[in-house]
Amino acid sequence: MSLIAAGRRAYAQHAWADAHDALTRASAAGPLDADDTERLAWAGMLTGRDDSTFAAFERLYELRLEAGENLRAARAAIWLGLKLMSIGQIGHATGWLARARRLVDVAAADCAECGYLQLPLAFQAAVAGDHKAAHAAASQAADIGDRHNDPDLSAFGRTLAGRALILQGRLSDGLSLLDEAMVAATSGVLSPHTTGLLYCFAIAACQQSHALDRAREWTSALSAWCDAQPQLVPFAGACLVHRSEIMQLGGAWSDAIEEARRAMARLPPSRGHELSLAHYQEGEIHRLRGEHAEAERAYALAREHGRDPHPGQALLRVAQGRVDLAAAATNRVLSAMRDPLQRTRFLPAHVEIMLAASEVSEARKAADELGDLSRSFGMEVLGAMAAHAKGAVALAEGDARTALELLRSAQDVWQRIGAPYIGARIRLLVARAFYALGDREGTALELEAARKVFVQLGAAPDVAATNALIAEPVDTAARPDTHGLSAREVEVLRLVASGKTNKAIAGELFLSEKTVDRHVSNIFVKIDVPSRAAATAWAFKHGLVG
Repeated sequence: MSLIAAGRRAYAQHAWADAHDALTRASAAGPLDADDTERLAWAGMLTGRDDSTFAAFERLYELRLEAGENLRAARAAIWLGLKLMSIGQIGHATGWLARARRLVDVAAADCAECGYLQLPLAFQAAVAGDHKAAHAAASQAADIGDRHNDPDLSAFGRTLAGRALILQGRLSDGLSLLDEAMVAATSGVLSPHTTGLLYCFAIAACQQSHALDRAREWTSALSAWCDAQPQLVPFAGACLVHRSEIMQLGGAWSDAIEEARRAMARLPPSRGHELSLAHYQEGEIHRLRGEHAEAERAYALAREHGRDPHPGQALLRVAQGRVDLAAAATNRVLSAMRDPLQRTRFLPAHVEIMLAASEVSEARKAADELGDLSRSFGMEVLGAMAAHAKGAVALAEGDARTALELLRSAQDVWQRIGAPYIGARIRLLVARAFYALGDREGTALELEAARKVFVQLGAAPDVAATNALIAEPVDTAARPDTHGLSAREVEVLRLVASGKTNKAIAGELFLSEKTVDRHVSNIFVKIDVPSRAAATAWAFKHGLVG
């Protein structure tokens, strides 16, 4: 079999690396025709070989022009321009897109290439934050694709239009368009490159809009598509990052970290964005396991590849007892964040950090904002996130009954979705609410249920904290060991352990908030703990409460 025949056969079988190698060797022996050059270009694209891809598309452009196929030459120039845009070579991209525009203008015909030229306009508008213009360009591309029976163009346009609607806050309309485009992607009628791109765009948009059921569904489909093409590179890497995120949510942490590492191994250096997400994912799982040094390294690599490591790194600072650094970081990031959807992904962590810093009024403000956004966007998961945050704040303010109602509603949603870690964290708050309401049996049951999940996940810090809370209490009739605490400090510590803020404690004891702050600081020093959570566990263990 000749090299050209071998290359064509491998291409038809979606063995992209084999096709690329055979056609490259064939081209060294003699020039390829236009169709084989196009196969070489796409095989290079699908195996992440950028230099080879660029050279093949440039040659394809020349061959189509020589044959008088100006519109097909324009299409080669468009794909070359889009690829150059994706790796940040804007000058070269603009030049190739201008060549394509000139050829289409000369043809002066209504053609599919007119629609393909709308795609870079949609991308450019989205980068500039003009989502209405992005929607207009993408919708026009989809309409032209429909008119010319070009399923790639139709689906591509609808995906970008849906993403633009989501970024405008029109989540329901945007997700509907994504669903329609994904039907085409899963049916096998689209080209491989377009299929992979649309999967990635759709999954990212679903995660961004908290449509987690859809994200899980499309991630599963993308994984199956990639698994059927083991020589596929660009989308396989992105696929593994998405799979890692879904696995983390579902509680398969060991599998999730392995998927993130596989993504790092498969992604080329030019895919910096996906690499940064993979490193951030690894950092998140290390943090949840209590592996702080490993988390630090992963977050540093995420930053190196272009992703801000917050809120994960700020939450790590809380776990390290460096709450002041966490609060400074989260305040800085959130103050510069304008996009409402971005804020919804950051606000829950901000609430947690502000509560750790005893900034309850700031936590309440953030929880209320999250609630307003959840009502505006109308997404169930976002509503659960808001209820979780508001419940935590209500508990800190001493309103255990309101907290319990909010937390139970959030717990129902996360249980249905299948997010065991989030559910267990909510159980800890429910346990605190039960304790404040005097339900000792309910407290014990919730703590034990949470502990079981933390042990299964390998969430070592949460296991340790929960173990301290459910340890068998000492005889409370006997005088507890106060470790040198004064009577007033014991009184303050008991109120801290009940979940009250310094402000609430000051009101209850008729002290100034500054005095309570001083008492809390002294308590931390005397019993050698870094945080309110640790002080609470100490109080339980030493019989001051429980």
